[in-house]
Amino acid sequence: MQLTPIGTIRSPFPSEEGMPIQPSGAWNAVGEVVVDAAYAEGLADVEGFSHIILLYWFHRVEGYSLTVRPFLEERSRGLFATRAPRRPNPIGLSVVQLIERRDTVLRIRGVDVVDGTPLLDIKPYVPAFDAPEKARAGWLEGKAERSETWTADDRFVEKT
Repeated sequence: MQLTPIGTIRSPFPSEEGMPIQPSGAWNAVGEVVVDAAYAEGLADVEGFSHIILLYWFHRVEGYSLTVRPFLEERSRGLFATRAPRRPNPIGLSVVQLIERRDTVLRIRGVDVVDGTPLLDIKPYVPAFDAPEKARAGWLEGKAERSETWTADDRFVEKT
């Protein structure tokens, strides 16, 4: 398996310190998705969507643990029941608002990643596909609404 970045995500966050943990906490953070020119044709029609899904590589994390203490929680949970960035394959996902497209640059709102994050893919957010009715939030039931107030901390950095 080989992954090749198709661009770079630009954000107002030079480091993890103070960076929102989820797009819900970054609702006013504006950034850009700079897509490599080789993939420009693939951006056709993207401006018709209000939101897009960004898939990216957590390039500043190393290692992982199969149990983590996620934000919004006091006890450890299984890694795959969280969105912690330290994973066997450090792939991140964010749903962001698409403000505008200028050639190969997408201006976005709700960016919650470190500036310079490698972009792996873009997909359109489609409510009928991506927001299933009667979805459950597991251990996050009643907690997810507090995500707007959290920023990254040392749990997202490998302990040496």
